[in-house]
Amino acid sequence: MSISTHVLDIAAGRPAADVVVRLFSLRDAAADGVWEQIGSGRTDRDGRCRTLLGDSPLAALTYKIRFETGEYFHKRGLAGLYPYIEIVFTVAAPSQHYHIPLLLTANGYTTYRGA
Repeated sequence: MSISTHVLDIAAGRPAADVVVRLFSLRDAAADGVWEQIGSGRTDRDGRCRTLLGDSPLAALTYKIRFETGEYFHKRGLAGLYPYIEIVFTVAAPSQHYHIPLLLTANGYTTYRGA
């Protein structure tokens, strides 16, 4: 089906707009473990990025979403602890939607599987 994300700056109490987001898939994990970038985008004013897969079909693979959080905080005049955050997850059922939110502060983060 699809992969989406939503970034919320919980310290500021608002969506994190204009965060660069990249999606990778792990190809042939047993042989070489190489990550292949398959999509990218920026979060919109609501902190959402819905176009990560582009034209690629969702497959039963391991994926990684990379959020360029250092750039986001630098633009706001803040020193963030994490220059980027990577969330690795496994798609077991490609017929389902995978929503991977990121709740963010300059010195911490959390994530979960959303609806």
